[in-house]
Amino acid sequence: MNRNRYRLILVLAVLLLGAWYVYPTLRFHTLSPEEREAMGEKKLSELRSKALRLGLDLQGGMHLVLQVDRSSLSGDEASDATDRALEIIRNRVDQFGVAEPSIQRQGGERIVVQLPGVQDALQAKSLIGQTALLEFKLLRSSAEFTETLRRIDDFLYARSKDAEAPEDTLGVSPDEETMKKSPLTARLRFFRSGEQDNAWVPQEQEAAVESLLAIPGVRGLVPFGAAFVWGREFVDYGGTNMKALYLVSDKPELTGASVSNAVVSMGLDQARPNSPGVSLTLTGEGAHDFSRITGANVGRRLAIVLDGKIHVAPTIMGKIPRGRASITGNYDMDEAKILSIVLRAGALPAPLEIIEERTVGPSLGRDSIRLGVRASVFGVLCVAVFMLLYYRLSGIFATLALVLNLILILAVMSALRATLTLPGIAGIILTIGMAVDANVLIFERIREELRNRKTVRASIEAGYARAFRTILDSNVTTLISALVLLQFGTANIKGFAVTLSVGIVSSMFTAIVVTRMIFDFIVDRYSPTKLSI
Repeated sequence: MNRNRYRLILVLAVLLLGAWYVYPTLRFHTLSPEEREAMGEKKLSELRSKALRLGLDLQGGMHLVLQVDRSSLSGDEASDATDRALEIIRNRVDQFGVAEPSIQRQGGERIVVQLPGVQDALQAKSLIGQTALLEFKLLRSSAEFTETLRRIDDFLYARSKDAEAPEDTLGVSPDEETMKKSPLTARLRFFRSGEQDNAWVPQEQEAAVESLLAIPGVRGLVPFGAAFVWGREFVDYGGTNMKALYLVSDKPELTGASVSNAVVSMGLDQARPNSPGVSLTLTGEGAHDFSRITGANVGRRLAIVLDGKIHVAPTIMGKIPRGRASITGNYDMDEAKILSIVLRAGALPAPLEIIEERTVGPSLGRDSIRLGVRASVFGVLCVAVFMLLYYRLSGIFATLALVLNLILILAVMSALRATLTLPGIAGIILTIGMAVDANVLIFERIREELRNRKTVRASIEAGYARAFRTILDSNVTTLISALVLLQFGTANIKGFAVTLSVGIVSSMFTAIVVTRMIFDFIVDRYSPTKLSI
């Protein structure tokens, strides 16, 4: 009697603890839109953090498979490039605020990223794939810029003269003649008064300018240690979209390694006071270098280059001793936020290529949940009907244990902060069938003992004792298989393995402890001479 009392206390404690962990899940996922709005973001976030986490396939979001391009890296750099990229991506996603992301390495060069709840594909890919190579580079002088353009024009004109026949020059208009003599400069626009240290390229001329700069022999006309770099975006000048073209030094004065913090700020650009930008704070060493660089180059322009594009190229008006800089442009708030995140998290060690992309809509996720719940309930009902018809009253005990088993699975997964996926629901449905397997073994053993004319008490004790070994062996071997899947499987397989592992442990508890407690209670209380089994 005392032993059964201890079992009852244990079962009640487990049941109460399970209800404690399951309640936030039931509460969160049954809230109406009006209740969610009335609760407020803070309380809703707290409730979400306690609820069972849902995988990408159940709540919608993005699934990306990225491949790290290690072709340009040396041996030592290439060996850990994937691990470094994995850590940087994880830092970026964490700062972005995605709830319960999954970021895992797959093989030597691939990274699998799952972002539940994220529906803006472009924003997510910009966050993850941006190389974030930040450099501060000085613009070459206006004299060098002008002279370089002249040399390229002369080279291209001479090249075209060698290629054309004499009669080709007849009947040429003045505009065409200008285009022939200055094939590069004629496609550029200059708006600053005085010296010119950058040019503007109309959108329709961008491809032509790029083609001219890519002609063999043109690169050799660019001053040693310099290169042409494009601006970040097209800007509207008098109804014409144009992009800036700069001549900058190849060697950066500072890199992103000198940035200690980056935050979104307003009012950094006087021309666009309502446009957000990013305010940079440099490290101690970076601030010292920045002070030296700005002090030695007053009057020159310092370009802030991110991923090979110049975002802004302000003129150095004086020495800047406090280690602060800013990146401005025609950003919206989301773009500025992503830029600040990638700068804080650091640059990727190598470019990433998206080789697989899937987006799961929230409606599809809700359909998956509804169908999964329906399948689980149907499975429980089918098993319950079978147990009731075949084992009668004892079947009711097994059904009660089965319901408790489902509660415990959800409770343990909530407590462990595990993620429920669609394969995980499949694991739960499989567990439903496996959960009564132990009871079937026990009940059949009890039937054998009753046929041997043993008492009800003796039959129950012998049935549980004889079946325990078989139940333990079968469940342990299944648990080992589930743990192997959990260790070596992909994300979807792990979701199945988690619920299967938890279900095996909880089903053993409910089959061996809970049903035994019920049988012992009936025997102790009523001392039956027959058993409905």
